[in-house]
Amino acid sequence: MSPSLAGRLSTLLTEDAEVVVELERRKSRFLTVLRRTPTLEDAQALVDRLRREHHTARHHCSAWVIGPSQELRRGNDDGEPSGTAGAPMLEALTHATTMDGRQDLTDVTAVVVRWFGGTLLGAGGLVSAYSDSVVAAVEQARAHGLLRRRRRLRQVSLPAPVAVVGRWENELRAAGVTVMSTEYSTDATARLSLAVDDTAQDREDLEARLAQLSSGRPCLQEDGHIWVEQRP
Repeated sequence: MSPSLAGRLSTLLTEDAEVVVELERRKSRFLTVLRRTPTLEDAQALVDRLRREHHTARHHCSAWVIGPSQELRRGNDDGEPSGTAGAPMLEALTHATTMDGRQDLTDVTAVVVRWFGGTLLGAGGLVSAYSDSVVAAVEQARAHGLLRRRRRLRQVSLPAPVAVVGRWENELRAAGVTVMSTEYSTDATARLSLAVDDTAQDREDLEARLAQLSSGRPCLQEDGHIWVEQRP
């Protein structure tokens, strides 16, 4: 993902989706669960839940990626030879192509539950099985429309005379600016709450457009950020 997009544009699973896929390698069974997990606590809770539900399995390996820039990452081999489960699972998550060629899947945990089939797979076989399990789960999520794009928008507010606020609102909407709300006061003024993509260029473009509307320098107030999810 481009550094200019990191932290303000990412892809998530839908909030309540739980993707489940299963594969078999030389009689070993690999059950993969993929779920949205916004926090470390959510990630660990998923691992603990599956460990309880599938307590007869030998391994409950996991990987998670959390944060707008995928800054929190962890893989756990859970008893498999070091580097044969958690690491390939984590790589599959961080390199999963979501849309437009980006690799920005985040706030997600994959757990692969393995029942040993009696035949050793070797290090290469394990890496392949765990990686393929996570790849298959992400592909299923994509195929079933369970991915959502999340954008970080910058919120600003702008005072406007009541006499022109309706025209300003219409022109801003036509220009692609998100108008969150319009509030009216008792002194013949109103306040527009606006949101634009969180980039310096989008802020500059908004200021230039507002300067044309108001025939002067707009008096913008920063109101923080919001996250907006949309279907890709």
